[in-house]
Order: sequence, then C-alpha cells, then structure tokens
Amino acid sequence: MIALSLAEIAAVVGGQTHDIPDPSVQVTGPVVRDSREVVPGSLFAAFVGERVDGHDYARAVTEAGAVAVLASRPVGVPAIVVEDVQTALGALARHVVRRLGATLVALTGSAGKTSTKDLIAQVLRRKAPTVFTPGSLNNEIGLPLTALSATEETRFLVLEMGARGIGHIRYLTGLTPPRIGLVLNVGTAHIGEFGGREQIAQAKGELVEALPPAEEGGVAVLNADDPLVRAMASRTKAKVVLFGESAEADVRAENVRLTDSGQPSFTLHTPSGASDLTMRLYGEHHVSNALAAAAVAHELGMSAEEIATALSEAGSLSRWRMEVTERPDGVTIVNDAYNANPESMRAALRALAAMGKGRRTWAVLGKMAELGDEALAEHDAVGRLAVRLNVSKLVAVGGIEASWLQLGAYNEGSWGEESVHVSDAQAAIDLLRSELRPGDVVLVKASRSVGLESVAQALVETGAEGEVAAR
Repeated sequence: MIALSLAEIAAVVGGQTHDIPDPSVQVTGPVVRDSREVVPGSLFAAFVGERVDGHDYARAVTEAGAVAVLASRPVGVPAIVVEDVQTALGALARHVVRRLGATLVALTGSAGKTSTKDLIAQVLRRKAPTVFTPGSLNNEIGLPLTALSATEETRFLVLEMGARGIGHIRYLTGLTPPRIGLVLNVGTAHIGEFGGREQIAQAKGELVEALPPAEEGGVAVLNADDPLVRAMASRTKAKVVLFGESAEADVRAENVRLTDSGQPSFTLHTPSGASDLTMRLYGEHHVSNALAAAAVAHELGMSAEEIATALSEAGSLSRWRMEVTERPDGVTIVNDAYNANPESMRAALRALAAMGKGRRTWAVLGKMAELGDEALAEHDAVGRLAVRLNVSKLVAVGGIEASWLQLGAYNEGSWGEESVHVSDAQAAIDLLRSELRPGDVVLVKASRSVGLESVAQALVETGAEGEVAAR
C-alpha cells in the first residue's frame, strides 16, 4: 500500500484511534485479513467470521509487526476502531485508488473471469508494473484488499469483479472506479440467484455504466459474439471496443485451430496489425479470453506483436483451472475443479476431447451449483454432451445432480460401463486408481462446494508414488 499514517487512515475511514502512542506512525506494508500474512508495517483488518474472530489475533499480529489493527472494538493494542470493518476497508481502498496514478481495469462475466484477468495481468506487466486480483478474490472484501496492495510504482491495476445480484458491481465500482471495463459474457452461472439471464446482464452491465465518458478516457470492452454483452454498448458513454470472432469485432481471431495437445492457435487481428500465436493454455474457450486481454492491452498502447508474444508465453496463475499434470506413466490429469457452470463445463469437455484424440478419456464431473429451476436440464445436457464428444467414460460424482449427469449420458446412448454414478470423491478415486491405464486423459470438474480437487490431487499423487516404486 502507499504509505499512510495511522492518523490519516483514521480520518479516511472515520475511525477512532485507541492505544496508539504516535498517530504519525505509517503503515508501509500490506493490508491483510489473515494473521498469517502479516509482515512488518502491515495493517491487520479484524473481521468477525462464523468460526473465527480476527480481534482474537490482535496481540499476535502486532507482535508479528503489524502497525495497528482495523477493528470494530478496542483490542488492547494499537487500533483504529470503526463501526464496520468492511465499510472502512472500502473507504480506505477508494482513497488509495484516487491517489494512485495507475490505470484501473475492471472485468466481469459469467465465466472465464479469473483466467482472463490472469492473461491481462501477464500481458500488461510486460509494459509496466501491474497489480491484479489474486485467484478469485473479487468480492466486497477481496477487491479492496487487492486495490490496497498497489504502490506508487503500480501503473496498471487489474480487478476482477463478481456479482450475486443487482447492485453488487455498482458497489464495487464505487470503491474502485475503473477507466477500462471489460464484460466477457452473460451465461447461466448463479442464474438461480439472479432469476434469469436478463437479470444477469443487468447486473454485469453496471460495470460499463460506471465508466467515464470517451472524452475522459473511458473504454468499454465488450464481447461481440454475445448479444447480451454487445447490447451493453447503449448503457455507456465510454468508447466501445468489440472483441470476438465476429467480422465486426475490433480485435478478433481468425484461423482458429487446436494443436494435437489441445492448445489454441490463431491469428490475432487488431486495429494496428496482426500476429500469429499459439497459447500454452488448453481449450478453445481460451481464444475468447485471449481476445479480451488483447483488446485491453491494445487500448493501453501495446502492438499486436507484443500482445501475441505475451499471450503465447502466458500460463495459468490460479489453481485448479485447467491445471494439467502429466504423470510419469503417461496419464494426463486436468484439474479444473475450482468451479463449474454450464458454459465452463462444456468448454472443459471440448478441451478434453481435443486433448484426448487417439487416447482414452475420462470426465469426472460433479454438481453445478446455483442453477435454480434449470439445474435438471443443464446437468442432463452436460451428460449428453460428454457422449456426443465421444468421451470414453463419464464418472458422475455426488448426489442428485450427479445422477442427472449420468442419466443424460445414458439417454444419449451411453451403454454398459461408459457412464457411472458414484457416491463421493473417495469412490471416484478408488474407481480411477483401479481402471486408469497409461496414456489416459482425465478431466476433473465441479462446483467448488463439491471439492473434487481432492480427486485430481489423489491421482497426481498416485502417479508420483508409482514413479518412486519403479525406481
């Protein structure tokens, strides 16, 4: 964070100082909410959770070097006491962002936010110091914490914004007003909470409504291939830049193809030139993510060749998102278990099919959460798609939603043991350990609540154990 005295911070957040001998002492380190992340110079934000109260760690964090605690009650050590820690954290982020000279890029969408954010960050940091959202910390707490990690040297601040209802993104943009806003897509993620795709579009479009007008540098980067996103052009006064495979897109892809290993290759076209590239990531869905990143980078002055080089070398920065591990016995594990929705599930299955040409493929799938009334139809459709893509075996893991996956596959023509429903992750692990053969490709994917990353990890560890035994 930019250096601020405790007196300045108290004034910004409307707090009272307690047990602070010298209010001129500065916070020079990060603002953190996890006591394990405290370093000398930190400010510790004490949140009260369902199981843990951050205030209980006040003395420990000051002993570890924290300058003070941002708290909702006195804690017997240097503290700035406020009525609500989350509100205070947001106010502090707003103050710091206003003082930064950085360009703020915000993005949202139903699918692909984190992967795209990681791509944007990897491209932009070739140009100048860049701070970006770690993982998927895109809510009312994670977003201000990311913004507060920026320093005087930061030139680009890339923030992922999530939403579970109307008004959420409007709140986040109020904390960290963006100059460039990117909307990736409007899908069915969280559709049960929103109540329909039109409501999702309404919520996601709050991002472009928050942008400054074109004459003040505002840029709305919109997906030309998604009608609901493209329609958001009418909701902003910012300059509109379209990306996609449409011929009308300002930044577009041509000659899209997949390598034998399932990595996308295409020609990137921008208003200032074109360049060929092949990505290190897996799956054709990353083409759209790459185009979105390219459109942002082009608006910030990078050439097509610079962008293509950066995208060709970019990898996955966040765990459990098409994370590929090659076992010594030739089995390939694709851990995409961080989260799932119908769009990302279909993309992952297509990537599996591309990666597994000439090999035996396994789709280990679990529930897609928060689909509301569409849950049955969407799980059925994913099971059917697995069959249409000639996935060798579907392993549906878990309760009723998993049974719908397996039923969809059965009704599409999956006979015998081509699809199976197992009760839990351990049952899936036992099945795969007994039946996997060298050269097989295994995709593991479900909503985060299912915890299928344990299946992928167990399979990776099994391969490592086999290598040791062979030695």
